[in-house]
Amino acid sequence: MTTHELASADPGHAAFYHPALFYGTEDEYLDGVGTFVRDALEREHPVLVAVPGPRLPLLQDVVAGDRDRVRWVDMRQAGRNPGRILSMLQEFADRAGDAPVQASIVGEPIWVGRTPEEAAEATRHEALINLAFTGRPVSILCPYDTALPQDVLAQAHRTHPVVGDSRAYRASSRYADPHEVCSDCDTPLPEPRDALVLPFGEQELTFARDEADRCAAAAGMAPARRTDWLLAVSEAISNSVRHGGGRGTLRMWRTGGELVAEIRDQGLLTDPLKGRRRPDPRAASGGRGLWIMHQLCDLVEIRATDQGLVLRLHMALE
Repeated sequence: MTTHELASADPGHAAFYHPALFYGTEDEYLDGVGTFVRDALEREHPVLVAVPGPRLPLLQDVVAGDRDRVRWVDMRQAGRNPGRILSMLQEFADRAGDAPVQASIVGEPIWVGRTPEEAAEATRHEALINLAFTGRPVSILCPYDTALPQDVLAQAHRTHPVVGDSRAYRASSRYADPHEVCSDCDTPLPEPRDALVLPFGEQELTFARDEADRCAAAAGMAPARRTDWLLAVSEAISNSVRHGGGRGTLRMWRTGGELVAEIRDQGLLTDPLKGRRRPDPRAASGGRGLWIMHQLCDLVEIRATDQGLVLRLHMALE
């Protein structure tokens, strides 16, 4: 199966494609991604290209006069927190409408320079794509630089039903159930040093928020970021009271140029897609708080176990 054949599936069928494109050189990247984009444009598919910023002008040159027909997004900005990428992809596909229109997307969520923590949550995101888009006429091509760590490349084989390079594609023999991949991502988090520990219930919410504000002020967090930090922490601890058994533990610490807040409670995350899609303001279902956290934070680490839920919210000081 070639790249051209992959992108030219009959848009009248509810075919979902999620291939990983492995590339080792710039030419391989431009060939594989460029062919995919040009093929989609020939079929008048809506096209979104979300890749690291330095790649954007190179790809824009490849499609030349058709660049205005593509939505271009710097993934280093929009997808800094991997937990908010899926919402962006879903909203683009939703705007494309129902079948027979097929949305074509290029999404590069992991690049050389991503931290291991970011890469782990991006792997979770890749697995969740398969749950979110099953049965929809959407094609999502995910480029992977072969210079990435071997464990990241191995996970790409588990999260993509189809893998290949600019020459040919094949079914991934290592593809795994998305729920299994997400469970494997729930590894124990490293213990922080010198964390402020605050057990809380409903009566302590105001105190916990005040302490979060104090931590941000002491760390010199920029005013705009401080507002985001307080909102994210407030949503997290309020969710613990409402949905996590009525109580939780908040830990906060500074590491490098960021603040981290960890919230532990007895809640269960039964739907791994919760918080990954913009909530309907008219709906009574949950997910709003987690969605807000994903939008505000630079990284949200999630650990869902039988004992409860752990969230780590990372936010840069500037």
